[in-house]
Parts: sequence; C-alpha cells; structure tokens
Amino acid sequence: MLLTESAAHPAVAELARSAYDQLTAGDSVDYRLLNDLIGEASGKGVLRAIGRKYSPAAFEAIIMPVLQEIGRQAPIRSRGYPRVSQDDPLTAPTWPPG
Repeated sequence: MLLTESAAHPAVAELARSAYDQLTAGDSVDYRLLNDLIGEASGKGVLRAIGRKYSPAAFEAIIMPVLQEIGRQAPIRSRGYPRVSQDDPLTAPTWPPG
C-alpha cells in the first residue's frame, strides 16, 4: 500500500519498492530501510494522505506492521547511568573529599 500511495514521491517510492522487492523475494527487510521508508513517507506527506484517504482502522492496518517490525528489529539503546565523580562532596567516600 505504501508503494502504491507513494507513486508521486520518487524517494518514498524507491524505498517502498526496495522493501517490496525484498519481501517478494522471501527476504526479511532490515529495520533501517523500514525506518527510512516511514521517515520519508512522513516527511513527504504520504502518511497524512493515507490517513485522510482510508479509515483509522485501515490506516493502522497499513502502518502498524511496519512500525512493529522496526520495533522488533531495532537495537535498544541504553542510556546508561552517569559516572559518579569522586570530586563530588556528596558522593565522595571520605569527608572532606580529596
């Protein structure tokens, strides 16, 4: 559906075609390609146009599998915890610090 609806936007259509070709070949589509596809489709107004053209349920049925696949494949980035400086008087092992 994204391929059909993106015909007027070559950058989106190219990404959609690439994803479609990979799927029809029986291959999985990398999340980065899907992420780029959603980003371009959003930036070019394709997602907005699909939302206006179809019902909310149909829009969700079109977009959600792509978003779920991105969420399934994309690595989880840990924010980690900040390192505690030994120069901080509130966290220093001895008082006075130093």
